[in-house]
Amino acid sequence: MSTPVELPRWADVALAPLLTVVTAFAVSGLVVLAIGENPIEAMSLLFKGALGSKAGWGYTLYYTTSFIFTGLAVAIAFQAGLFNIGGEGQATLGGLGIVLFCFSFEWLPGFLLVPLGVLGAALAGAAWAFIPGYLQARRGSHVVITTIMFNFIAATLMVYLLVNVMGRPGSMAPETRNIADHAVAAPMNVFLGALGISFPRTPLNISFFLAILAAIAVWVLVWHTRLGYEIRVVGASPTAAVYAGISPARITMVTMAISGGLAGLLAVNEIMGLQHRLLLEFSAGAGFVGIAVALMGRAHPLGVVLAAFLFGVLYQGGAELSFDKPAITKDMIVVIQGFVILFAGALEFAFKRPLARLFRIREA
Repeated sequence: MSTPVELPRWADVALAPLLTVVTAFAVSGLVVLAIGENPIEAMSLLFKGALGSKAGWGYTLYYTTSFIFTGLAVAIAFQAGLFNIGGEGQATLGGLGIVLFCFSFEWLPGFLLVPLGVLGAALAGAAWAFIPGYLQARRGSHVVITTIMFNFIAATLMVYLLVNVMGRPGSMAPETRNIADHAVAAPMNVFLGALGISFPRTPLNISFFLAILAAIAVWVLVWHTRLGYEIRVVGASPTAAVYAGISPARITMVTMAISGGLAGLLAVNEIMGLQHRLLLEFSAGAGFVGIAVALMGRAHPLGVVLAAFLFGVLYQGGAELSFDKPAITKDMIVVIQGFVILFAGALEFAFKRPLARLFRIREA
């Protein structure tokens, strides 16, 4: 039996993932070299496209915002020993919650309507995730299976609603009318402009700050509250939790609701911040990216933020790279992401064991 690998928390959350990223980029460089391109030039163009200008930063942080929400959703479920892969469906229902609240309370001023829209996203996502949590806790259905199914149910429900119930009058497109102007999450260039800071117009909006607050809130909840302690105990050992007087069924339902609420907040970035209307597939796969983000971030909020930023860099930098180097297609960027996931997940102990030995030598 292999002995557990123990590292200082900072090394487990930051240093080990950093080594996996460096290795993933090195292996990806060999793939780029194999197709006849210069890997150093390619990586330079990638990072320049993502971080070499204010506009690049804007797009990178816009993607990062969505990945923080979905990464946190998966991470808090991990803490309870649950695997929530229904982020896509929960985000989709979050978008529905936003438009329902914003349309119903359109007469309210913006300083009340915007928080209501955020609340609608969180409540709708939480309700959609609560059902699989209930089914596992009370009926024995595995949450992995039910969350997969609920992704498809959410997509089908959205098609029906946008085509038959909520579609914009006079339009053939499956989308709603726009939410009110005072329900929009302020673009970052407008917000920073009010502070006298020049910033180009990009999809980045103030929901980025909401994502950071969500990461802080998850950290406080999981490591500094009684509920967080119960979540971690259930995740470590449901049997021990029962002996401690903790109900695994209750924690499963509560944790899934919190997880779904976090995933639903992705819709704030997309619907209130960018699209301003509900439309099909607005989440664009961010719910699935959240799984990789949570794995790479070791289910810790700080790690999730860092991993989300990395994937934001890959998304924005990859788009710029494929434009400058047509031979390096977007599929190549998916390959790089795959290597990051491979080294962060399947091969994590390849780095943790040498690091653990190094720290023991230093302590000696």
